[in-house]
Amino acid sequence: MTNRLRSMLPVTLTVLAAVLLFVALVVPDSIGRLRPGTWVPGAFLRLPIEGIVAAAVLLIVPERLRRPAAITMGAGIGVLALLKIINIGFLNVLARRFDLVLDWPLFGDGFNYVEETSGKPAAVAAVAGAIVGGLALIAALAWAMLRLSGYVARHRRLAQRAVPAGIAAWVALALVGVTLFPYAPVASDTTAMMARNTLASIPRSIQDQRAFAAEAANDPFAQVPAGQLLRALRGKDVMIGVVESYGRSALENPKMAAILNPALDAANANLEADGFHARSGFLTSSTYGGGSWLAHASFQSGMWVNQQQRYRQLTAGAGNRLTLTRAFQKAGWHTVGIEPGNKHTWPEKDFYGYEEVWDSRNLGYHGPQFGWSSMPDQFTLSSFQRNVYSRPDRGPLLSEVTLTSSHTPWAPLPKMIGWDQVGDGSVYGPMVTNGPISETWTSTGKVRTAYATSVGYSVTALTSWATKYGSDDLVIIMFGDHQAAPRVSGVDASHDVPISIISKDPAVFDRIASWGWQDGLRPDEDAPVTKMDAFRDKFLTAYAAPAGSKSH
Repeated sequence: MTNRLRSMLPVTLTVLAAVLLFVALVVPDSIGRLRPGTWVPGAFLRLPIEGIVAAAVLLIVPERLRRPAAITMGAGIGVLALLKIINIGFLNVLARRFDLVLDWPLFGDGFNYVEETSGKPAAVAAVAGAIVGGLALIAALAWAMLRLSGYVARHRRLAQRAVPAGIAAWVALALVGVTLFPYAPVASDTTAMMARNTLASIPRSIQDQRAFAAEAANDPFAQVPAGQLLRALRGKDVMIGVVESYGRSALENPKMAAILNPALDAANANLEADGFHARSGFLTSSTYGGGSWLAHASFQSGMWVNQQQRYRQLTAGAGNRLTLTRAFQKAGWHTVGIEPGNKHTWPEKDFYGYEEVWDSRNLGYHGPQFGWSSMPDQFTLSSFQRNVYSRPDRGPLLSEVTLTSSHTPWAPLPKMIGWDQVGDGSVYGPMVTNGPISETWTSTGKVRTAYATSVGYSVTALTSWATKYGSDDLVIIMFGDHQAAPRVSGVDASHDVPISIISKDPAVFDRIASWGWQDGLRPDEDAPVTKMDAFRDKFLTAYAAPAGSKSH
């Protein structure tokens, strides 16, 4: 038996090498975004042109070059397979592919996310595992190609017949257009096209940096005198409430809407009972599934900031853009950022124009962490009330409050309590047992339920704060920064996010009557949609004229 197993080992290794190369070549990166009903085996029933070409190369090269050629081709396929895996991850989370020039900083953000949700040892282990796994994949594919090169050399005559036959079959399948998996024809050139598209994207990404800098420098509001900015809002406190991951799918997916819509209706009823009114529409976010800071930058600057390099250019001073916060500061408002997700000094605060920033280090929270969120939104708002909003004899205030309880992984989740019970946050201790991450993520249904519940909590916390503490001069701009990941929002979901303006003053809504926004906190499918980078200009234009005059 031992001799028999030993004799089978070479064949087994050769078959394993062939399977490894085959899978690396044919599996499309779109497998990371499967639609319901997709026939998964169709992703594997394909004929890769790259494998046929590799066999032809091994037949053509001199024998002394066959080994280095095999190792080089195998390692190259390994690098492309690694890139494909990265693309699968990006498509699954951000609904786009990895940019080889611009997206490297996002790996650092990924490390931070794992560290904040699972601890530094887990983050370090994840990095080490990714590096070792990546190198192992490249080495394995180099070995596989080397192994098959020996097979080709030993069966040269068979290979010489198989290569032309393979080319003929591939051409025939390509002409017929047989497809068993979405966007992945049986005549596969997946890896070759990915390599071509990746290389072609490099000069485009470099050119984008120059074009973006030129666009940033052309700011129609940069030279507007302070006295002409935001005159229709003079004397009012303005809060920008950013609800993490609050996307359109939360309103339109039937199961999530069944959870969220009653919470929105209840919040709207409470607002109206206190004299507030709301009007709502949609913005098209510049990001999806993550990258909240990109959406913040787009909303504030009037620029389409959809990747990290643009964000770095912009916040480093490209074009010296007038952000919404700096417009308020310039016009006489005191500007405050409430950023409970920040655990370190925030260099971008000067770009945005915040005169003071409150974050996880000074908001005074002494309770447990809820997933990624360092504190419940109700505590964040309670601390804002105590430390900022209730200051005696203060002037008009512009605040941006980021609500993080609706940030992935949506477990465990806090619940609303009496405002007089919030204290230093220690009261939240028992709540961290209400839903561990591992349990929540066992099914898409559970994740969606937790997500919709978290968004309802965030909106309820903000509107409850407004009705308890908000003055008659309070104006709230509440919006979602981006849709949740495709597993929650759906593979074909848009980039749209809800936005609402809340106020007791009818004149505030008169200024935006031409926008066509709908009454209440719940915009329907016919509500107007505006690109997120267009909001700054529309808002500054609408509220530029003094109160009592008409806006166009």
